[in-house]
Amino acid sequence: MKLVTAAEMRELDRKAIEEAGIPSLVLMENAGRTTYQILRREFPDPGPVAVAAGRGNNGGDGSVVARYLAQAGIPVVIFLVAARDQVKGDALVNLEIAARLGIEIAEVREEKDLNPLAHRLARSGLIVDALLGTGLNSEVKGLMRQVIDEINRMRPPVLAVDIPSGLCSDTGQPLGAAVKARVTATYGWPKIGQILPPGRDYAGRLWQVDISIPPELARETPAELAEAKELRALLPPRPWGGHKGNFGHLVVIAGSEGKTGAAALASEAAVRSGAGLVTLGVPASLNDILEAKITEAMTLPLPEAIGERALGMKALEPLKNFLENKTAAALGPGLGTHPETGELVRRLTRELPLPMVIDADGVNALAAAPELLKTAAGPRILTPHPGEMARFLGTTAREVQTDRLGTARKAAALTGAVVVLKGAQTLVADATGRVSVNSTGNPALASGGTGDVLTGLIGGFLAQKLDPWDAARLGVYLHGLAADYFVDQIGSRGLIAGDLLAIFPEVFGEFIRGDFPPTEEDICYKLVIS
Repeated sequence: MKLVTAAEMRELDRKAIEEAGIPSLVLMENAGRTTYQILRREFPDPGPVAVAAGRGNNGGDGSVVARYLAQAGIPVVIFLVAARDQVKGDALVNLEIAARLGIEIAEVREEKDLNPLAHRLARSGLIVDALLGTGLNSEVKGLMRQVIDEINRMRPPVLAVDIPSGLCSDTGQPLGAAVKARVTATYGWPKIGQILPPGRDYAGRLWQVDISIPPELARETPAELAEAKELRALLPPRPWGGHKGNFGHLVVIAGSEGKTGAAALASEAAVRSGAGLVTLGVPASLNDILEAKITEAMTLPLPEAIGERALGMKALEPLKNFLENKTAAALGPGLGTHPETGELVRRLTRELPLPMVIDADGVNALAAAPELLKTAAGPRILTPHPGEMARFLGTTAREVQTDRLGTARKAAALTGAVVVLKGAQTLVADATGRVSVNSTGNPALASGGTGDVLTGLIGGFLAQKLDPWDAARLGVYLHGLAADYFVDQIGSRGLIAGDLLAIFPEVFGEFIRGDFPPTEEDICYKLVIS
């Protein structure tokens, strides 16, 4: 499913009108009519409806909704947060139609109008939010903010037209204040900010509405929502005559004192991914521990930094020699932050021709020289959480979270790598501007070690010859799907990283058969124009 920014949606509207020849009034009519259909499906007996309308096209959509409500005999009033003479174009056409049909239009122009508005909103059965649209790019202030605050104080549910007023279409952040809707009917394609947190919470149940914009116009749109059907086709084939040599050999370079668990989880996840062979390279003094801990993966004891149970620069040549005929590498889980280890990470990142996924302390080590990724000898995937991303880009975790889309794209452009920005609705971005928004996962994953499992899973898919973009998307999706399966079968509490390893075979089977997930519609419902 394609996802769009505000600018991309504006361009799609323009193309539909100017190139496809669809009158803008037709688009507005389709938007309002389908919103009305969703309203009746979600709220079969809404009672009196209050339409809070702005002066722009979003308000015009609201006027169309009001007309259909009135024609169905449902009491409705339009609260216009503007003067009538400020309304122009298609919005004015539909406002005047509503007036001629006898629909009450109450202007909210000054602060003194807020009390009467609040009293009538409170007596409504449903509020339709048609105040502000997707083009909003500055903080909501003044009277409009006060109206939004009043709507959020009310008990009646809210249906938002296209996007909750005040919500940024691109980041999902409220611009000063935003309406908290129970249901949102969004036009054309979902806006990225409605999928990313916290926007998903503001949008409520999201409906994608077809308003007759030709789908081919969005073919080149670079952002997408990860969906099961496409990702299922990426699973590496397992031919009947296959053997372990056909499914790649991944080398996991991980672990330091106190962090052997990260190394074990990453290597075991790689085995579960279907990689034919997995070798875990660890500091020599920790090798016996990992030999006892893991069974299916092999181990490779490596030289340590002097006086430390962490990898040192003397491990470089043994690693390069060992990796010569291997398929892929995973670097970083639990490596630690010793200066020699950091230099080893940078040399391996720059010099190894193999595809490589880099996580955790590997990403931290590269923060000192992110530019070397541009000249790396092979393709790279970075999998930072927001804190690691902040260190990598020299910013703060809060700034990362405020604009996750922009941050992921910036890191991918800076490095030339595929970037996996972990978190709710994990983002996968590449240097061309493509972005995939993951549709699986839940808060049960907020537990130490689950990121190491993801690294091993992605590394395993790299070893099975998936390209970095596909390996990252598939790994992220299945990692989240396993957590969703755990919650579905057991519950939302108590998941630990090892549980993911245990349930991967069952999850993979359900996924291949198409039995799980049962639907994508917990993210976005679809209504084809009717």
